[in-house]
Amino acid sequence: MTRQTPTSTAIENLKAQLRESLYLDLDEYGLEEQSSGEFNSTFLGLQLNSAFQPIYDSEAGDLFGHEAFIRPSLGGQQAISPEFAFSFAEQVGKLVKFDRVVRTLHVLNFRQIYAENGLLFLNVHPNLLISVNAHGKVFERILHSNSVPTNRVVIEIQENVVEHEHQLADAIENYTERGYRIAIGNFGSKHSHLERLWKLAPEFVKFDIQIIREAERNPRMRKILPQLIQLVHDIGAQPVITGIESQAGLEIAIESGSTLLQGYLLGRPVTARELQPSDALKPTLQLGRRVA
Repeated sequence: MTRQTPTSTAIENLKAQLRESLYLDLDEYGLEEQSSGEFNSTFLGLQLNSAFQPIYDSEAGDLFGHEAFIRPSLGGQQAISPEFAFSFAEQVGKLVKFDRVVRTLHVLNFRQIYAENGLLFLNVHPNLLISVNAHGKVFERILHSNSVPTNRVVIEIQENVVEHEHQLADAIENYTERGYRIAIGNFGSKHSHLERLWKLAPEFVKFDIQIIREAERNPRMRKILPQLIQLVHDIGAQPVITGIESQAGLEIAIESGSTLLQGYLLGRPVTARELQPSDALKPTLQLGRRVA
């Protein structure tokens, strides 16, 4: 008789949870734990890995949360874009299951960087939100089974691809009733609508990465940016400046009134194993705050 180790018992329990909650078979979808403690998945012929990019709070001088990204590849060698992977899953009629695999993978890997104050930002396409009933219910069970409360999870929706606003608003209401938080991403792109933000009432509004880049080279945008940030505050949301890649961009973002910051200067997306909280960034953030 084979004796089960604590690790093998945990894997068996995880298999049961996935079958019951998300109708996923751990073996069929190739979800495996690596020697590093991280999980990856092989689904639809693609190897899937998680990467996490930190979001910092300059006012507190500390980590605020992480945004999760999927890193698909062919056999772990040839990287492909997430957009291609999701498009492929949709073409073969597996988009819903693909999304569930991706989110489950992120949660399992998030456990390695789980901290008292850290939020997990998860991207979800709005068309997927409105096509699935009981929004967040099955995912909630996976979160709870891994000791991650729903109020630590931010459902991020890309604002520039929003369609069917009424149905999307219903889906968002369903998520918030379950304790999830909502972020609208890519705000400030050419398809943005302020009225839409008022209707959806997100807790976070993430600015398009081109905004801070334009502000670095265009004095007019530097004057407009504080007004945009104030508009976000006026609807009761917290602005997040993304795309910060230089000290100049960091200082402009803080001077404009945003305290939540994300970009390559503060940390690139890396695996949970590579991501170690560091005090090294705090002086940089504090320097930017003093300049403001």
